[in-house]
Amino acid sequence: MSTLTLTLGRPTLADKLFSRSLTTDIVLVTAGAALTAVAAQLAIPLQPVPITMQTLAVLLVGSTLGATRGALSMVLYAVLGLVGLPVYSDATSGPAVLFGSTGGYIVGFIFAAALIGWLAQRNWDKKFLGAALSFLGGTVVTFVFGLAGLALVSGAGLEQVLQWGLYPFILGGVIKAAIAAAIIPSTWKLASWLETRRK
Repeated sequence: MSTLTLTLGRPTLADKLFSRSLTTDIVLVTAGAALTAVAAQLAIPLQPVPITMQTLAVLLVGSTLGATRGALSMVLYAVLGLVGLPVYSDATSGPAVLFGSTGGYIVGFIFAAALIGWLAQRNWDKKFLGAALSFLGGTVVTFVFGLAGLALVSGAGLEQVLQWGLYPFILGGVIKAAIAAAIIPSTWKLASWLETRRK
């Protein structure tokens, strides 16, 4: 008998730790949005785009939850901020943020989590190199949407948009991808070790 679930396809790290069910999926999606909201408050204020830890949260959420739940978690995060909860960076919210200079990055989180989750469901996240490549790919997706949104909102030229929305964040993006690539495969190993201890 199959259990109703939001996720399809191969299991992810979350499925290794928790049994699949609709209730579990809802809790995990909500927890992913909450983690992203908390990480968004850990920021270095820059204009027009601050440096935050929410991109690290996106990498971890996408990899842990998989494509569907990861993307839904980021959709929930975006919607919570849109309706007024102070979940965006610097405890901001509302349409002015989502449709402002940083809105493209928030939209990019959805597609980044989906890509990373899809790759995780193909076991890219079980070893450091695969995880790192997956997370770098997700980071690139976030930047593509973020830069497009920034260009659209600001009306600035390409070089100015890159100076505002890419150059200050390259090193941080690589570091966050490396951190996530160290955390996720290690957690897989720990989960496997705990499973063998229980048997």
